[in-house]
Amino acid sequence: MRIEGVSKSRASLFVRLAYWFSQRRFGKVAEPLKLTGHHSWVSFGYGMFEFASERAQLVELRLKDLAGIKAATLVGCPF
Repeated sequence: MRIEGVSKSRASLFVRLAYWFSQRRFGKVAEPLKLTGHHSWVSFGYGMFEFASERAQLVELRLKDLAGIKAATLVGCPF
């Protein structure tokens, strides 16, 4: 059984804004955003986590990207 993502028409204002940023950056709305969109506070927390990890500078960007790819490969994430 899979949880259905929140459509743009049923999403809150904050979640629609996050959808817009995702569409602009990746060309489509990221699946985790659709799933966390069921609860605005969870979506907000997820957004803050992504923002903070993107701004972190202790590890160079290339290494962060490689770690993200490796993690996605391990869990079978197609994104």
